[in-house]
Amino acid sequence: MELFATTVEWSDKTVTVYDKTQSPKSVEIFLKVALRLFRRKVRVVSSFVGGAFGLGLRPQQSVILAVLAAKALKRSVRLVLPRDHMFALGYRANAMQTVSLGADENGRLLAIKHQAVAATSQSEDAQDPMLNFSASLYRCDNVKLTYQLAKLDTVSPCDMRAPGAATGMFALECAMDELAYAIDIDPLALRLANYTERDQSENRPFSSKALRECYLQGAERFGWAKRNHAPRSMRKGKELIGWGMATGVWEAAMSPAPARVKVSLLADGRFEVTTSITDIGTGTYTILTQIAADALGAPTERVVVKLGDSALPFNPIQGGSWTAATSGSAVQAACDKLKKKILLRAKQTGIVGNGQAIELLSPAALADLLKLSGSDNLSATATIINVKFGKKYASATHSAVFAEVRIDEELAVVRVTRLVCTVAAGRILNPATARSQIIGASVMGIGKALYEDAATDHNLGRCMAHNFADYHIPSNADVYDIEVLFVEETDDKVSPIGVKGLGEIGSVAVAPAIANAIFHATGQRMRDLPITIDRLTRLSD
Repeated sequence: MELFATTVEWSDKTVTVYDKTQSPKSVEIFLKVALRLFRRKVRVVSSFVGGAFGLGLRPQQSVILAVLAAKALKRSVRLVLPRDHMFALGYRANAMQTVSLGADENGRLLAIKHQAVAATSQSEDAQDPMLNFSASLYRCDNVKLTYQLAKLDTVSPCDMRAPGAATGMFALECAMDELAYAIDIDPLALRLANYTERDQSENRPFSSKALRECYLQGAERFGWAKRNHAPRSMRKGKELIGWGMATGVWEAAMSPAPARVKVSLLADGRFEVTTSITDIGTGTYTILTQIAADALGAPTERVVVKLGDSALPFNPIQGGSWTAATSGSAVQAACDKLKKKILLRAKQTGIVGNGQAIELLSPAALADLLKLSGSDNLSATATIINVKFGKKYASATHSAVFAEVRIDEELAVVRVTRLVCTVAAGRILNPATARSQIIGASVMGIGKALYEDAATDHNLGRCMAHNFADYHIPSNADVYDIEVLFVEETDDKVSPIGVKGLGEIGSVAVAPAIANAIFHATGQRMRDLPITIDRLTRLSD
């Protein structure tokens, strides 16, 4: 909802750019090359970002136009995009999908065929990897995937939270629900019957997989066993009640680009962590503070984290759900190096003896150590390079979402009254920020399922919405009970700190779970999103 805006401070030798971006380093490099600013020092600052969800992965119009204006005028410039321009920056790619499933009478999958035709612009082959998980999520020997692009006279689509997965998994999970009814088996039982411990696409075991526990714990918390399987079998007064579920999956990875972090002991006994990664509202400041404090054996009050500045050590894009694993691992590695340096220096200056640990050093003792060393600070830098499994392991974050909908039989108004989201994401660094991520992603999933419709003017190829009166998103009154459960999962292979990504997984399974619940409530199979009132018909007997 935050508008894209850029402020440029222009001078003869330096250009400082305050921008909304998920990668200050990428914007700095782009500006230097594209606008020929090689003779000036370019610094891009984005200390706090009010949400981005993929739209900030590349430099946007505001930063390009603002710096062009500053360069032409030789003066500082501020530019804010108006709300209607925001609707032209990017969108989740439209797609037409066809899923065909073959199974035996026990529900064992024999064949999966998933075809997709996705939209892109005339100027760019923007691909949305929506088929990847159809080949790996369930046990099936025969899988065929077909992906095509349709070039349209529109702006390019962009990465949007859980790109590909949120689209492709909607089709697959709705098809799995339809299969469950075709062979008269419980939708959860069908998924358990096709459970696999290996990535089917490359025949590799997962580094860890607690999806079965997600299913079982989520079903118990939701009360799934009380569900009547038949459509239109549950109601209260004039409201039809439906219960549906779906599986979520997202790649658990570290960034393909190296990440560097510098950790310093300051003169007042505090520790400073610096890296150029941004915080887009996911709690990056918080978790990096925690990781550093834990590694250094210091209270969090003694750790200062500075982020979002291209002048700081290089860190890749904040995206792909890899920031905690990548930047967090670099922080831990840098802290370990600094601890060794401090302990060696402390022994050299006689502050500690053999066998004593850094944790026993007070801020005053650390300050004395620097004074005796004749320096203002002591620092260590660590670079983390992507952990590569080779052909041995695959890795993914998994979830199971259970949804309850209530639908007014006369007005066809749909309310999502309950969501239970169970997530297996390795080590959970901070339950509060992690829960917040899943809740936020779930609300986005509700919007995708029921409200958000970027209607296009086919003469102009532009979204017709100009504000949030035209483009509906879930309001506070539309969101009821969302419960988040984290399933215990230990993974010593996925990253040095055992962390899997959380940013994307929360939104993947919500829309199909809601669509499946709507079928259970009404007996109508909805294959297009959003599921609006006009698309629900014949609800009254």
